[in-house]
Amino acid sequence: MAPPIPTPVPHHVAIVMDGNGRWAGKRFLPRVAGHQQGVGALSRCVKACMARGICVLTVFAFSSENWNRPAEEVSGLMELLALSLAREVPSLKANGVQLHFVGERQQLSDKVRVGLAQAEAATGDNNRLILNVCFNYGGRWDIAQAARKLAASGQDITEMALDRAMALAHVPDPDLVIRTGGEMRISNFLLWQAAYSELHFSDKLWPDFDEAALDEAIAVYASRERRFGKTSGQLAPGSPKSTVKAA
Repeated sequence: MAPPIPTPVPHHVAIVMDGNGRWAGKRFLPRVAGHQQGVGALSRCVKACMARGICVLTVFAFSSENWNRPAEEVSGLMELLALSLAREVPSLKANGVQLHFVGERQQLSDKVRVGLAQAEAATGDNNRLILNVCFNYGGRWDIAQAARKLAASGQDITEMALDRAMALAHVPDPDLVIRTGGEMRISNFLLWQAAYSELHFSDKLWPDFDEAALDEAIAVYASRERRFGKTSGQLAPGSPKSTVKAA
């Protein structure tokens, strides 16, 4: 029998899906083969999140810096994205997943841009899980585009206004940020939104990240005291794990 799921469960989990290339390298396979396995890991993770009552999952699929990788790998990733959309969207739609692709789209091909828009439209009415796929995304880009948006509209650039102009303004900030692959950095991911997120670093390469690894991350999250600038004594008695963001 599976162990009980730790509580409290985070409302929003964000993941840096790292280690696909190293997974492939250990098996003397091309890096794209690791990315293909990573798609399967993401599919399993989506199902696991829904089973555990997580409402929002945000994943880092392709950073704005990844264009600097070998052309063959970048081309393979773009083709994999197109194939994955065709294969996975019907299942995501049937299972109540609402897709959002977050990032700069101008650099993407017409084929990819159309595919992203169609996937978002096809799943737009779903509400069981919001899946944000950060593609051609960077945290610094997000802050800059939000500031440009406010400046263009003549609004004052305040903290609240910036927050509402961010590319992930449609969801609350992540409670838990996970990075796989053993690296301990956030690599320009959700720089604004992760201000008060709990961080968890897993040694598992992304293709090997499974339900047990997710439960381990949730257990670590559940064990932590979230104070948002307050002291332990200010938290409500009997509720050591505050999930309400302080003003």
